[in-house]
Amino acid sequence: MISAGDFRNGITFEEDGNVMQVVEFQHVKPGKGSAFVRTKVKNVISGSVVEKTYNPSSKFPPAFIERRNMEYSYADGDLYYFMDSETYEQEPINKSDLTDAFRFVKEGMSCMVLSHKGKVFGVEPPNFVELEITETDPGFKGDTATNTFKPAILETGAEIKVPLFIEPGERIRVDTRTGEYMERAN
Repeated sequence: MISAGDFRNGITFEEDGNVMQVVEFQHVKPGKGSAFVRTKVKNVISGSVVEKTYNPSSKFPPAFIERRNMEYSYADGDLYYFMDSETYEQEPINKSDLTDAFRFVKEGMSCMVLSHKGKVFGVEPPNFVELEITETDPGFKGDTATNTFKPAILETGAEIKVPLFIEPGERIRVDTRTGEYMERAN
């Protein structure tokens, strides 16, 4: 059992049939009254984040999140198929279980598939991916203004903002957590 007094960022526990993850925590000991733990917890299945306070002596069963490295194979309608790198088994994952960051994933990329008690609830793509620009307005000589961006479409179909000097056909590095251009890829 995990007590609320032992909460740290990233700890997962079960509460009322839900799997919760501590996003932020703060131990508070007011001058008057008893101590408590102020937290922000995320329901890892639904993705909702709520602020809650707990008595430090409250106990919760730990939740074990299984993280498997799987390779994205292909999509068929609303099902996305991932292959286990060790057993070569295909696992279909519903489109609703994918995050917004999945728009940067192309076939053949490795992702972390997250599950709890056999139920898949999320897919984490790599933090940084290299993708090719398929469509953007051409850059012009002298377009070197800083912090000026233009829309570009990547090979996965995702649209992001890139600096003016980026041309179609170039490979760039993208941060999948924020959806931002990082740098040109070599």
